[in-house]
Amino acid sequence: MTHEEIFKVLYSEELYDPGEPSLMALQLSCLGPMEELNRTDSSQEGMKRREELFKEMFGACGEGCYIQPPFFANWGGRNMYLGDHVYANAGMRAVDDGKIVVGDHVMFGPGVTLATAIHPISPNLRKYELQYNLPITIGSGVWIGAGVIIQGGVTIGENSVIGAGSVVTRDIPANVVAFGSPCRVVREITDEDYRTYDHGREIPEAFRSMA
Repeated sequence: MTHEEIFKVLYSEELYDPGEPSLMALQLSCLGPMEELNRTDSSQEGMKRREELFKEMFGACGEGCYIQPPFFANWGGRNMYLGDHVYANAGMRAVDDGKIVVGDHVMFGPGVTLATAIHPISPNLRKYELQYNLPITIGSGVWIGAGVIIQGGVTIGENSVIGAGSVVTRDIPANVVAFGSPCRVVREITDEDYRTYDHGREIPEAFRSMA
């Protein structure tokens, strides 16, 4: 298969064989930059090299993005499309066989998992290691807490907050706080949240204009 045909299969949402030789060869070729990223240090040189690697690794990577190593992805991030100023703390795991689209100013806590790949329920089909992929879409301004797991097929609307440890199995609308397993909407984000933080504490005057 050509590269174009391979990505068409990955994004088709239909069953396929991930062990198909040309597909596997392309996947393995995408892992080098990720592996190098995980060997970099926090020196000035290392930080500069990380910025260069982000542009190589991801399907798209906007300005001001930072992914703290270690970072692990099935396709090395090739099927992830990041907007501007995306930040991910250490230990992100992306099962990026399918497409993952992330908006601007999105924050990921440590240990977040984004899993697009899904295996069929039928044990007979699983014997052949077949899978299909469903996309993940995360809107701008979203904060994903530590240890969150997001399943394929999920869209999270802009500005929403997903509480730590949540398992997100269905869409979450924009401008809400949601948490739990499975993740559920707890409340909407209100005007009060633009005036206060941490259970009603007033935003200090020095930062008030930012809110």
